[in-house]
Amino acid sequence: MDRAVVSVSTAELSSWLRNPDLMKFPYAAVVREYHHVGKHFVPPELLRMLAEARTLLPSLHGPWPHVHTLASFLDTALDKPDQRYDYPTYLALSLLQLPGPDDPLEQALFARPRCDRLIAQLVADALAFELAAQDGRTTLLPRMRPDAAVVGKRYRHGLRVLRPVLGRMALDSGLTEVGPADQARQACVAVRGDMSFAERRAMKLSILPVDTIHDEYLFLRVLQAFETTFALLSTHLRGAIAALRQGEVDRAVYFLDGARTALEESGPLFSMLATMQVEAFRTFRQFTEGASAIQSRNYKLVESLCSMPDPGRIDSQAYFSVPDVRMRVLAGQETLDEACAALLGTGVPEPDRVRLGAAMESFARTLARWRQTHYRLAVRMLGEASGTGYTQGTPYLAAVRDLPVFRTLQNGVPGGGLHPNGVHANGNGNGLHENGLHGNGENGLHADGEAVLEADKETRRAP
Repeated sequence: MDRAVVSVSTAELSSWLRNPDLMKFPYAAVVREYHHVGKHFVPPELLRMLAEARTLLPSLHGPWPHVHTLASFLDTALDKPDQRYDYPTYLALSLLQLPGPDDPLEQALFARPRCDRLIAQLVADALAFELAAQDGRTTLLPRMRPDAAVVGKRYRHGLRVLRPVLGRMALDSGLTEVGPADQARQACVAVRGDMSFAERRAMKLSILPVDTIHDEYLFLRVLQAFETTFALLSTHLRGAIAALRQGEVDRAVYFLDGARTALEESGPLFSMLATMQVEAFRTFRQFTEGASAIQSRNYKLVESLCSMPDPGRIDSQAYFSVPDVRMRVLAGQETLDEACAALLGTGVPEPDRVRLGAAMESFARTLARWRQTHYRLAVRMLGEASGTGYTQGTPYLAAVRDLPVFRTLQNGVPGGGLHPNGVHANGNGNGLHENGLHGNGENGLHADGEAVLEADKETRRAP
C-alpha cells in the first residue's frame, strides 16, 4: 500500500476537523483512499477521523441537501467499523435518494422520469469506467482487468439498457456511431452533459468497493440500477392500488404496464452482470459478508404490494432482513390482490375485468422471468456457496423463484382474468403454472424475452 496516498487523505481530513466547514469536506481525498485500498482495508486512523467528523454533524450549518449528503456518505463509509454493514450501505442507497413508500402518491406519475435519470447515470458511469480502463486513463480498481472481448459485451448490453431510457430523456439523437465502444462514448457524454452538480457528486460518492478488483465497479452499478428499477416498480404498484381503490381501471392498467416495461428494460442488466469474471466475483465477494440481496427493501416492497406473503415467509429471514417492510405488512399494507378483489366485488364491466387481468398476468410473467434469470446467474457465480447475508445462497433463490406473484390470476375470461386460486390454467403451456414460471421456452424462460434469454445464455458460457 502506498503510504503517501494515506498521508494525503488523513492530512486533508485532519485539516478539515480543525476548521469544519460543511461546504469544504474533503470528499475527493477520502474517496480516493477508499478506492486505493478498498473499503474493507481502510486504515484505522482514517476511520477514526471519519467517525470524529460524524460527531460534528449536528453542529454544522448549511443547506440541508449538503448536510444530508455528508451524513449519508459517512453512513456508507463507516458501515464496516460500525458493524452494521449490509446491502443498503454497500450500495450507498441513501446517497441515490430513490423513490420510497412514504412519498406522496401524487408523485407516482413522476417516478418514471426520476428513475430514468438515475438508471441512465448509473449505467453510463459503469460504461465510462470500462472505457477509461480500456483507454489506460485510470488506475482505479486495477486488479483482474477483463479482456477486450468481455468489455465489448458490456458496451453492447449497457447500450441496450440505455437506448430506451435516453429516448425518453431526448438524449439519444447523438448516438450516431456504429461501433459499441464509440456509441458508448457518445452515450456517456450525453448523460454527463445533462447531469446537475448534485447528481455528479452522488455518482462519485456512491461507489465504495470493498476491494480493488475491476469487476466490482460493474457489480455495484448494476445492483444500484436494479434497486432503482424495483423502487420504480413499488411506486407504480402503489399507484395501481390507489387507482383500483377509486375504481379507475385505466389508471391501474397504466401503472401495471409501466411496471412491466421497466422490468423488461432491466433485462440487459443481467447480461451485463453475466460478463463478470467468476474468479473476480468470488475474490471480492469474500469481503461482502453481511450484505445480501435478501436485504433488498425495494424487492420485498414489490413482492408484498402484489400479494400478502404467507405467514411462514413473513416470519422468516426473508422479512426479518427488511424489518420496516415486515412492519408494513403486519400493519395491514394493502395489496394489489386485495384492491382487485374489492373492485371486482362492486361489479366491474367485463372488458375492464379482462384488461386488468391481462395487465396483472403480463406483469406476473415478467417478474417470474426476472426471478428465474436471477437464480440461473447466481448458480453460475456462486455454485453451492452460501449467501453473504447469512443466507443459504442459491438454495434460497431456488425456493423463492416459485412464489406466486398474485394469488388471484387465471385466464377466467378470454384474454386473461382473475381467479382466487392464483393458477393460470389455459392448458397450453403459455401461462403462469403452479410454480409461478412461464412454461413456453427452454428452462422456464419466455421465448420472446430477448434480454432475459441473452442473459441466460451468458450464464451458461464458461468463465
